Amino acid sequence: MNRFKTDLANRQAQNLYRQRRVVTQARGSEVCVDHKAVLAFCSNDYLGLAQHPQVIAAFQAAAEQGVGAGASHLISGHHHEHNALEEELAAFVGAPRALLFSTGYMANLGVVTALMPRHSTLFEDKLNHASLIDAARLCQAQNRVALKRYAHGDVGKLESLLRAAAGEKLILSDGVFSMDGDLAPLPELMRLAAKYKAQLLIDDAHGLGVLGQSGAGLFNHFQLPLAGATPAPILMGTLGKALGTFGAFVAGSEEMVETLIQKARTYIYTTALPPAVAAATRVSLKLAASESWRRARLQSHVQFFRQGATSLGLSLMPSTTPIQPIVFGEPEQALAASEYLYAQGILAPAIRPPTVPAHASRLRVTFSAIHEQGQIERLLDALSHLPRI
Repeated sequence: MNRFKTDLANRQAQNLYRQRRVVTQARGSEVCVDHKAVLAFCSNDYLGLAQHPQVIAAFQAAAEQGVGAGASHLISGHHHEHNALEEELAAFVGAPRALLFSTGYMANLGVVTALMPRHSTLFEDKLNHASLIDAARLCQAQNRVALKRYAHGDVGKLESLLRAAAGEKLILSDGVFSMDGDLAPLPELMRLAAKYKAQLLIDDAHGLGVLGQSGAGLFNHFQLPLAGATPAPILMGTLGKALGTFGAFVAGSEEMVETLIQKARTYIYTTALPPAVAAATRVSLKLAASESWRRARLQSHVQFFRQGATSLGLSLMPSTTPIQPIVFGEPEQALAASEYLYAQGILAPAIRPPTVPAHASRLRVTFSAIHEQGQIERLLDALSHLPRI
């Protein structure tokens, strides 16, 4: 136990200690946290659908039939709401088939470990989400798979690694990088995948619902089809961000999805999502597809904030997405900025290592379609009065 105490004390001394805040009420972008009313700029509810009355009503109606699925999908837990949602998600992203998972983390672990044979090679962007990194490490341990990591967005280095590798290959990349907000170079990744006969997995957790004319994500944004390429790419999307509910899915070819059903341990050996969650997601998916004004409003918020933050001399990153990091450098600087904003009634937690690289601690400001311009003006005003850190 002394080891635990020592580790926790070291984290506190390095300003890396993490603490949870308790949310007791949420009304739009305003939440009550630790009994304090604050304006939140840290949610991933990009389209503002988590509290949409139609989504809530669908959840309540389905829950009247029972809450839990009762079993895994392959036993007796695959309900008609799950089946219908999988079909609708596949149609939305333009894939032959989709498969539900309980979380994005479990989806990425399941895909990589199920699909990669022994002595194959994985290629990872160094800024990938922890779930992709851990999926590769697990696959490396159990399947003797080689792991090659390339500098963020460096397709030249990726090509040299692909050229040198033999056997089965899988390129893993975030679609929208969750801490920086920038986009993966999908056209180049698709070109390299085709040239070197590599599978491509895109984790589009932060792009689904937000990017593209129809909101179908990164492939839609670049006007690249998810079906038809050889090898066929794999898309992982989450339901708990822009769609406002919970869970995840993997979309791609018929054969790939059927292989996951047979082999993905994180799909086979866990209880299925509550059917009510699937029912609610079916409604939020329709809203995301039909109400394009939500994406337009979100983009307007991003542009307004970037103009204001730039005029204040804040250190922004080159992001055009709702993820707008303000980099301060050291953990204590980001913590001080976050605590100052909290005192002003604004919630924007500090992001510190190991979530981001050393000397890159930041506030990860995120926007939602339910934010009002006046609220963004309030944020900018508070930022303009940040004490010298």
